[in-house]
Amino acid sequence: MTQEFELAASLARGVEGRSGAWGFIQGFAAHWAEALESGDGWTEADLDAAEERLGVRLPVALREAYLLFGRRRDLTSNHDVLLGPAELYVDDAKEALVFRDENQGAASWGILLDNLQDDDPAVFIRPDLADKSAERWEEWLERLSLCFVEIVLSESLRSGEELCDFLDPDDDSIGLLEENAVRLPFPAYPISEEEHTVRWFLGQDVLLRDDDGMAILARGRTAEDLDRVRDLIPGDWLNDYR
Repeated sequence: MTQEFELAASLARGVEGRSGAWGFIQGFAAHWAEALESGDGWTEADLDAAEERLGVRLPVALREAYLLFGRRRDLTSNHDVLLGPAELYVDDAKEALVFRDENQGAASWGILLDNLQDDDPAVFIRPDLADKSAERWEEWLERLSLCFVEIVLSESLRSGEELCDFLDPDDDSIGLLEENAVRLPFPAYPISEEEHTVRWFLGQDVLLRDDDGMAILARGRTAEDLDRVRDLIPGDWLNDYR
């Protein structure tokens, strides 16, 4: 961890509610990317126009996030895509307001229309299946502000080969991860899954995500930090050209 920004402690506050979430994102941006500035968010007029076009009320948490950092694609859209106010849409089934799409259209994230009156509503995910009759909105995270924390963390793992890497783990990899990194205080998700969940860890200035033992993704603050975790968790790291 760094002296300037205690990621784990800030994240613990960030999972408690909206103000903590926005504080975490501001701190994370300042110390792991670039500090937030005025102009990094959309305007009230942009959001008002979206509400008028859609005929719905945007939840408070969605407005706050978009106003604070909604235009910062490096924080929100390195892989999957956070939709701009003019791109928000209601799904064909008229069940949810969609605010994020998977980069190849394999899934969408949304807020159920019945929950739009909540300040910080739950977030659902809908996979794009060949059998459309089998598609359902499935629980993802219990609060929208928590989802935005997850978005910023996950998108940081896709911020370039110099700082990011991917490991297809073997039988020893998860044990080494747990031995050499600290589990972060972020709830296991998606909450619709009882067995297959995502976990977050922090090494020495390296952020790591365990996708239920199927993949380990890493993001170092520096290339040297990333090399350190590659050595601690040996394997066929995708971007390790040493």
